[in-house]
Amino acid sequence: MSEEVKQEGKRPRGPMGHGGGPMGGGEKPKHFKKTMRQLLNYVGRYKIALVFVTIFAIASTCFSIVGPKIMGKIATKIAEGLSDKIMGSGGIDFDGIFKIILILIGLYVTSSLFSFIQGWLMTGISQKISYRLRAEMSAKINRLPMNYYDTRTHGEVLSRITNDVDTLGMSLSQSIAQLVTSVTMVIGILVMMLSISPLLTLLSLLILPISVAFMGITVKKSHKFFKQQQEYLGHVNGQVEEVFSGQNIVKAFNREEQALKEFNETNEILYKSAWKSQFLSGMMQPIMNFVGNLGYAGVAIVGGFLAINGSIEIGDILSFIQYVKQFTQPIAQIAQVTNMLQSMAAAAERVFEFLEEEEEAQKAEHEIGVTEKDFIGNVSFKNVSFGYKQDQTIIHNFNAEVKQGQKIAIVGPTGAGKTTMVKLLMRFYDVNSGEILVDGYNIRDFDRSELRKAFGMVLQDTWLFQGTIMENIRYGRLDATDEEVIAAAKAAHAHHFISTLPGGYQMELNEEASNVSQGQKQLLTIARAILANNKILILDEATSSVDTRTEVRIQKAMDNLMKGRTSFIIAHRLSTIRDADCILVMKDGDIVEQGNHEELMQKDGFYANLYNSQFERSA
Repeated sequence: MSEEVKQEGKRPRGPMGHGGGPMGGGEKPKHFKKTMRQLLNYVGRYKIALVFVTIFAIASTCFSIVGPKIMGKIATKIAEGLSDKIMGSGGIDFDGIFKIILILIGLYVTSSLFSFIQGWLMTGISQKISYRLRAEMSAKINRLPMNYYDTRTHGEVLSRITNDVDTLGMSLSQSIAQLVTSVTMVIGILVMMLSISPLLTLLSLLILPISVAFMGITVKKSHKFFKQQQEYLGHVNGQVEEVFSGQNIVKAFNREEQALKEFNETNEILYKSAWKSQFLSGMMQPIMNFVGNLGYAGVAIVGGFLAINGSIEIGDILSFIQYVKQFTQPIAQIAQVTNMLQSMAAAAERVFEFLEEEEEAQKAEHEIGVTEKDFIGNVSFKNVSFGYKQDQTIIHNFNAEVKQGQKIAIVGPTGAGKTTMVKLLMRFYDVNSGEILVDGYNIRDFDRSELRKAFGMVLQDTWLFQGTIMENIRYGRLDATDEEVIAAAKAAHAHHFISTLPGGYQMELNEEASNVSQGQKQLLTIARAILANNKILILDEATSSVDTRTEVRIQKAMDNLMKGRTSFIIAHRLSTIRDADCILVMKDGDIVEQGNHEELMQKDGFYANLYNSQFERSA
């Protein structure tokens, strides 16, 4: 695109084009409650599945909680059997112990089965939500205005679709089931402990305030680093994508060290925030284990005295010790779930921020019932004013009348507003004032998709996707036959070079289409425009990347293509547009002269100076 694009709201950018300043990622999500409500709305669509997840999670936990109490019965039977054997009045009841073991195995198998089912259900829910979010974000990309992409790096947008959605899906998959399991386990263990000994339970609960205090401190400290981690992950992705796609420029200007320096600065912030968040999150378990061991020791001492007094059975002490050991685990898990929820909230907020970005209107406010098939090709610009920023107008009161079938050239120095006029014509941006008419209809009265069907476009920045040459040309008209594609390539003088390539039309272009030359890429985009066969053509420096000999052939093909069609040609080489029906000469956003080549040369004005200066340089 042209150099006069002055993006609105653009952040200060470093030498490589990415955001240069720190993001201030230390603050909490701006709208935590709103984000969680939105997330619950997505999750709420799977209410029935969530009910079953909760039921199976609770059932699995309950069956596992009963295990230590039954295991204590085994210890009691062994102790009583040994005592009876010493006294000579009996022995160990192995049949009874075997029955208890079978019950225990049944409980744990059932618990594992229920846990597997709830995990399977929860994974399905989280992946469906991730799938839906990615689909919505992908669709959102096509509805965002052009200035959104002018103010953000590709990596930042991609990070929201990939990293943030992945974080959201993984956290969602683990957090809900784990939260239900942990809460159930805390309640269940507490009930089992009370059934064994209220005194020991009271002693064990004394560690709870200490656990909660440690948990609160750790969560508070770690949250800001989780937020910062998500922010700078997007910046790192943006820098990597930018430097990778611009390797030829980086190497040409020997900016490898500068690019590496900028990456290292951002990567250092990401490393520190990720290290701190993961360290604090990892500290949760050892801290809770330490606190739990204090309770474990206290129960062992007091339980011993109670057993000696006959207030409690030996097996119950062993069961209670197991419960004490397990009691801190769900508390620690709740703490980890809290950390997970913080990370999920940070990712969800970025995802929903993207989904809530203001969209450009896709449908016309007033339906006029005109489609691209009804277009003739008359275009009028009436008092058009525009600026990428409201306070900086770059197109001033632009007026022009273009008749069907005319070839209109737009010329002028760099920054005059030539490409901007084309963007306004296709409604990539809307005018600040005035109106643009196509066949007498304001372009605002067309659906954007219907309006753009009338235009064929060839830009100086070629765009080809990964796929075969045949597929790339057919992108102009998806229902075109192979013969029509080949005919379009011949008209664009691309058939010869395509035939010499390995695989011909079936040759696979790589991601950057770097396995063909820049001039060949330009020929392919011209062939694509020829195949589209639109009523209005826009050629923005369409022959800027081809040699002079090829340019002559393309000009002849273009002349045939443009017959009967309205054509807008933006050109810096004025020798290529001498046969234009009308030349609009722009300077500082205004038309300063208009007419055909001979008329403008006779005026000996701004156009004549431009033309003569180019001729002198050529000479």
